[in-house]
Parts: sequence; C-alpha cells; structure tokens
Amino acid sequence: MANQSPPFGTPLIGLQYCAPDPVDLIITKERTIRDNFTVTDVKGNIVFTVQSSLVTFVTPRQHLFLLDADGNPLVHLRRALLAANDNWKAFRGRSTESKDLIFIRKPSSFFQLREKLNVFLANNTTEVCDFKVKATRIGYRSWNVYIGESDIVVAQVIYF
Repeated sequence: MANQSPPFGTPLIGLQYCAPDPVDLIITKERTIRDNFTVTDVKGNIVFTVQSSLVTFVTPRQHLFLLDADGNPLVHLRRALLAANDNWKAFRGRSTESKDLIFIRKPSSFFQLREKLNVFLANNTTEVCDFKVKATRIGYRSWNVYIGESDIVVAQVIYF
C-alpha cells in the first residue's frame, strides 16, 4: 500500500502531500515587509512555510519558496520580470531550470472583474489550461480550483 499511486493522478510535488480526503489547513501571514506565510494543520502543526525574497532594483523578480515542515525547499515560484503580465513559473526545489518546471500560472485575460487564473502543467503544449482558479466573489478572498475548463472543483481556498 505504501507505494500505491493516488487514485487522482500523479503527484506534482510528492506522494506524501496527497490526501484522499479534504484537509483543512490554516495560512497565517507574518507581519513583515516580505510575504512570508506559515501553513499549519488544525492541530497547529506546521505543514509548510512560504518565504519570499525582497524585490529590489538588483533583484527585480519576486521569488517565493514553499518549504516543508523541516525547511526543505519543495517549490520555487518566480514572477515574470514584467509584472504587468503577472505570470508565475513554479520549479522543483530552488531551481529555475526548464527541466524542473512544474507549472506556469497566467491570468485568463488582461482585464478582469473577478480574478481568474489559468494553470498550465509543464508538459502541456496546448492552449487549454490544466487547472483554472477563480475568485468566488468580488471583494471576498476565496477561490475555487477547477480541473481545466470543467465545473469539477478540486480545491478551495477560503479566507475568514
């Protein structure tokens, strides 16, 4: 059973982060000039942390690093150099090499009343996104994650 693949497909980061049932996580933003977060389970155990780089003239790109509970880098998110297009690329570990690309996140259109994002997995060579992330209401900080262009919700983020 330990080496069995999950019923919902191949994990992008690691099998240990896949769960067959919904999992509630709490995201807490640190009060610093950087966008650092701590992700805990409902019992208060740290599951992930997110560390950001400070954007300066020397380092104009924004970088976020998703770390496991032990501080090991899992994902490096890098914002496009031109912030106007708001594209992000996700790589394994701390890499920025194309062989370690996991996905690209793009806005679905330039002008939006509600935020809609398209996520393309690294091996996707089509114009059809693998996942779509949509804000549920204007001004309300919650999102649903859908498989491609379907109505199938695979994740939800809700701010209270």
